[in-house]
Amino acid sequence: MAEVAERPYPPGDYPVVVVGSGPGGLQLVYRLSRLGVPHAAISADPAPGGMFRRFPFFQRLLSWTKPYAPAERGSRAYHWYDWNSLLAEEPEHRSLMPTLMDGTSSFPSRPEMEQNLALFAERTGIVVRYDCRWESTRREADRFVLVTSDGEYRCQVLVLAVGVAEPYKPPTPGFEEVPHYAETRNAESYAGKRLFLVGKENSSFELATGLLPWARQIVLASPRPAQLSVNTNSLVGVRARYVQPWEDSVLGGGVFMMNASIERIVRHGQGYRVHTRRSEGGAALMVDVDEVIAATGWTCPLRDLPSLGVATVGRSQLPAQTAYWESASLPGVYFAGTITQGSGGLKKYGIPSNSGAVQGYRYNSWVLGGHIAEKHFGIERPRPAIAPADLVPFLLDEVTTAPELWNQRAYLARVVSVDPEQGVRDEGIEPLAHFVDAPGGDAIAVAVESNDQAVIRPAIYVRRAGRVDEVLMEPDPLNDFRTPAHRKQLEGLLAGLGLR
Repeated sequence: MAEVAERPYPPGDYPVVVVGSGPGGLQLVYRLSRLGVPHAAISADPAPGGMFRRFPFFQRLLSWTKPYAPAERGSRAYHWYDWNSLLAEEPEHRSLMPTLMDGTSSFPSRPEMEQNLALFAERTGIVVRYDCRWESTRREADRFVLVTSDGEYRCQVLVLAVGVAEPYKPPTPGFEEVPHYAETRNAESYAGKRLFLVGKENSSFELATGLLPWARQIVLASPRPAQLSVNTNSLVGVRARYVQPWEDSVLGGGVFMMNASIERIVRHGQGYRVHTRRSEGGAALMVDVDEVIAATGWTCPLRDLPSLGVATVGRSQLPAQTAYWESASLPGVYFAGTITQGSGGLKKYGIPSNSGAVQGYRYNSWVLGGHIAEKHFGIERPRPAIAPADLVPFLLDEVTTAPELWNQRAYLARVVSVDPEQGVRDEGIEPLAHFVDAPGGDAIAVAVESNDQAVIRPAIYVRRAGRVDEVLMEPDPLNDFRTPAHRKQLEGLLAGLGLR
């Protein structure tokens, strides 16, 4: 009789428990493993991948990976051009995604992304207890107790990497009768039908793009006009890959975009009658269609954590978080993955972080792992010395090539401390909001920022005697900030810090 392999992480007491096996959870488990932080990792899923095992519905991701890029594949700088690979210390485990792509697009397919995550977990030795469903939570003294389908887990530190993965539909009458984006059928089943999509964000435009060859007519509706990323000069808004329905609407080709609220949806014959109220003028308008799909977003599956004190904000019920992704109302509970959108950062120029996507939150997980190791287990991160003469070239190289700063603009920063006794020390990557708000000694933080006019430039934050001053450096047409002019400007900004 074949021997059955024992499943990892049996129920019990662990210093850290990570829930979830999407990219954010896998990245954090990898980081904790390499730092030597004892932990358990559990997931309700049967394998790595999280939501990428099912979505996006029409396969192609919105995050690019460029097999041929200005930086060498596998280097740290290459990750700016590879938004889908997870991070690794070992060179052989970096940049796995470009090795799996078929060359037909710089945007990987969903199966390629799923394979990428499974391969990373396999090669790096990430261990997760799969098919273990988190069901409820309680507090016992200084421990969190997770009740799961396999038994109870106790921990000092709890990290939720469960995604913004619960389909949301508004309480408007009739929405209970129509499918959510998550329940979309095969494209062929919509052939020749009139389709009403509720919502005008990426998920709705993804469906409109994929169903454009099949549907007879498509109406997209929400109270506010759609935003396009090419107009916001950021990742805010509908991405360029999905603009074909927009163009079709402008040209009168059978797609209609309405600024209207949905008042109710009722069955009408073999289809639906959607009662709307126009945003312009408030007139009522009824639209008869064959199918309705609610592309109305997602919420965080936090189960009973709000009853334990985890405060949430907004329609998506994102947990309120500190700059280091800890619950702002229940210490000891942290978040990883797309939920880290709840830590908004400075939102310079109104532009949010990229924490809703892999290219952003993989760095959040990396930084979070180091923070948990240091704060809760006394495992200090290395702080190598920097010769004063090397400081300016070091910082200018960071703002030119560091993928953490480019993927998380105005959100993550490279920090260097300046102390009369300790000298100049590299403090690594930190959340910029933490640097700006937290007390500390003299230090410098550098970030990459872009404004609403798409002007990209370095931002230098200098803390002297407890006060933080910010200066924006000049842009460069090729985004190379290592020029003599930038060096001269930065040297002037750092004068007076006592560098020797």
